Amino acid sequence: MTDPKTERIEKKNCRRKCAGGGANAGGCACGAGAEKDGGSGGSGWMTVAKIAFSAAALAWSLFAPAPVVGGTAVDPAWIAVLLCGVPIAIEAVEALVRAFDVKADLLVAVALVAALASGEIFAAGEVAFIMALGEELEDWTVRRARRGIERLVSLSPRMARIVAQDGSERMVPADEVRAGNRVRVLPGETVPADGTVSDGHTALDQSAVTGEPMPEDKGPGDSVASGSVNRFGAFDFVASRDGTDGTLQRMIRLVQAADARKTRMVRLADRWATWIVAAAFATALAAWLATGEALRAVAVLVVFCPCSLVLATPTAVMAAIGNATKHGFLVREGDALERLAGVSRAAFDKTGTLTLAKPGVVAVESVGGVVSQGELLRLAGAAESRSEHPLGRAVAARAREEAGRLAEPESFEMVPGRGVRARVGGRAVAAGTAGFAGSSAESDEVARRWRERGCTVVHVAVDGSPAGVLALSDTLRGDAAESVAGVRSAGVEPVLLTGDNEGAAREAARSVGISEVKSACLPEDKLAWVVASEAHDRPVCMIGDGVNDAPALKAARVGIAVCGSGNDLAADAADIALVGGGMKGLPHLLRLARKTRRTIAAGLVFSMAVNFAAVALAAAGLLPPVAGALVHNAGSFLVVANSALLLHFKS
Repeated sequence: MTDPKTERIEKKNCRRKCAGGGANAGGCACGAGAEKDGGSGGSGWMTVAKIAFSAAALAWSLFAPAPVVGGTAVDPAWIAVLLCGVPIAIEAVEALVRAFDVKADLLVAVALVAALASGEIFAAGEVAFIMALGEELEDWTVRRARRGIERLVSLSPRMARIVAQDGSERMVPADEVRAGNRVRVLPGETVPADGTVSDGHTALDQSAVTGEPMPEDKGPGDSVASGSVNRFGAFDFVASRDGTDGTLQRMIRLVQAADARKTRMVRLADRWATWIVAAAFATALAAWLATGEALRAVAVLVVFCPCSLVLATPTAVMAAIGNATKHGFLVREGDALERLAGVSRAAFDKTGTLTLAKPGVVAVESVGGVVSQGELLRLAGAAESRSEHPLGRAVAARAREEAGRLAEPESFEMVPGRGVRARVGGRAVAAGTAGFAGSSAESDEVARRWRERGCTVVHVAVDGSPAGVLALSDTLRGDAAESVAGVRSAGVEPVLLTGDNEGAAREAARSVGISEVKSACLPEDKLAWVVASEAHDRPVCMIGDGVNDAPALKAARVGIAVCGSGNDLAADAADIALVGGGMKGLPHLLRLARKTRRTIAAGLVFSMAVNFAAVALAAAGLLPPVAGALVHNAGSFLVVANSALLLHFKS
């Protein structure tokens, strides 16, 4: 059975969404689009106005004479009772009738009625105000972001170009592609289904699927995945799966399934509320029967209301969120920090997370004595200066750094999927694959060494002779090693999960100090690893940046998205988004999460201690209802003040 409080929050969020989109009850996903903004929380400016008016009314009641209406003094605290108390009472009755939900709201409703019946208007208004304020803070901290799946769906290709046996083309919706169809993809288009290249050469950007930053050259016989973007030449492929069962479509289903397994934090106050309510009624009845004074029973009910208990969690979370924001972390779900406090492993994606997702030249080696290393880089850079390929641009950029201005090629030819040819300063230069540019036993050995370290290799020939090899690799973030070391010092074990080959994965892990590595991971492999780790009671914090990380981000105890790649899906799938441009604040976030959990625990223990002490005094007749309400204010203030210290926490 769905927890009524959870259901209420989800319906309220749905009403906000529907109201923002102009939906009516018939078009709203939750069927609540046309409901009025009643409820205890409300939304937007109406909630702010309700709480502000109630606070002003209570201050008026406490410090100024009551206004006289029709010859009768009317306590301004009635405003707080009507605005904050009535919705709470209605919800408590509805929850009791529909699901026999005996929670803190029921105790508050009974205390309100008892206080009003005894003429303690201020006490009733004060309790209603504190409860409404705490509930609104809680609602704010448990916002759920469901746009991630919509963003993922938006990446799916809409149309596909089917090629008939006579060579004619026809455009059809991508989900109508069937296994065996011949499909043509032009430059800039997205591959609509999984398949095998039958004709043409190109370079595919597969970052949305695998996270690999380097476009991969494809030719006849190579496999292609739906969701990949064709960067250069046109090509044909034969679909191996239907358009509805491609890699990207399966990823969408994985995100949806992982989202269904995610649970929200249940507040300690709610878990214990049934016993609190029973104890309150029993104590109030005992005080009444023992003394015959109904006012004592009212005082017991008032002081038993868990006002400071309600505020303990949301105020601590809000303060911690403010602290995290200053360090570049945007917390999307209120209980994410509490969950983060319990993780024992931090799983890092490589590309775009530990690295900048930007290729760079890491080595230049000349062979055969044809040209020097400096000349090799200068000639290759000049030849690649007109290239649109990311590897070519990286070579040209490195050459400009070393040599300054590059010579203008006298001629230039680009062969998609293979490389470039150019004439530079009267010399013929070819750069690309070994089969295109040419290679020797020496250059092949050099290339093999760098490939084992996970690098992409560009062969260079000058005047028809193999002249050398350029090795390129993704560039590590400057703070990656420091961040990983900080995570380990915080008591969390770092792990690398990447779609890269084993060589690239091992080299990256060695550079940043990670010992456990899982390479060649598809999205479902990352998801399976996270699920297995969680099943063995080793909670995971997943840190990633791409579409391929979204399922694992959803399934992990906490998902942290590294933003800035231009793709918002990872941020939508995660609980926390890192927008500061670096990961050096990650160790601070882990320690902040643990400090937040301790602060919440301290607030809960303090609140319960104050409540029980106040109950004893009220039952003994030493604490009347109004004084009891003021005790609530004092206890709530101390809880909020302690939580506010999290704003200035430094690890």
